[in-house]
Amino acid sequence: MRTDEYTADGESRLDVFLSERTALTRSAVKKLVDADMVWLNGVKTKAGAALKAGDLVRICIPDPVPVAIKPEDIPIEIVYEDGDLAVVNKPQGMTVHAGAGNREGTLVNALLYRLDSLSGINGALRPGIVHRLDKDTSGLLVVAKNDAAHLSLSGQIAEKTAKREYIALLEGVVKEDRGTIVTQIGRDPRDRLRQAVLPAGEGRRAETDFFVEERFKDNTLVRFSLKTGRTHQIRVHAKFMGHPVVGDPLYGYKNQRFSLNGQLLHAFRLTFRHPRTGEEMTFEAPMPEYFARILTILRKGS
Repeated sequence: MRTDEYTADGESRLDVFLSERTALTRSAVKKLVDADMVWLNGVKTKAGAALKAGDLVRICIPDPVPVAIKPEDIPIEIVYEDGDLAVVNKPQGMTVHAGAGNREGTLVNALLYRLDSLSGINGALRPGIVHRLDKDTSGLLVVAKNDAAHLSLSGQIAEKTAKREYIALLEGVVKEDRGTIVTQIGRDPRDRLRQAVLPAGEGRRAETDFFVEERFKDNTLVRFSLKTGRTHQIRVHAKFMGHPVVGDPLYGYKNQRFSLNGQLLHAFRLTFRHPRTGEEMTFEAPMPEYFARILTILRKGS
């Protein structure tokens, strides 16, 4: 077990604050709070406690309980690797980490086979996983090989100094050349498998910048830059714009023009500072063939 301390730099909820700095989920933070393993200014507290600048939060994180996640010889593209981290180009259709009833064929299974070590901060089910991509979203992920690297990388994401950029094909023609979408996102009260834009005061703040790259007759190629990292954020914000991602089974049109295995959403660029050297590093992953093929079809017909 280890004990970490954090100082709040502004107003926030305790569980949100800790989930952004430790890479634990809010539900995991709540379990530690309920087990009297979290203190606010030296006093046991509640998961929803309000923080203000200068508050000191102390959290005890227990050692992970071993879980039988076995290494698997699954081909994956490792774009970069050193002693602290690896950058992986995840294919569409691969789940990032194991969950209930799903402990084979994931990116974590492949990483356990390919890499010599992974950080343990997120426990045995999600070793090394600093941030995630949806199963049917392709592209770049950074993976931590030790806890120090994990804390640095997750901190950069929480502090918005790391940059994650995506390219997506949207339904319809987006009129604005660029813009910023700011909403509250949380679980859809009518469908727990989906996220939704919620009224003010509900959910969590979500901010996404978008830039139109190319317009077609009935579609738009758009680049997205994440300012926050909510579940399904780009997909929910695209739907909120009135232009859902092509091929999206949850948020897109029921009748799809193209035969696809998932949404045309690709994490093509990732920028962060190396946790040991401080060097700024940028990686890019080319658009998958199936995505480029659809663009070729559209360009011929536009």
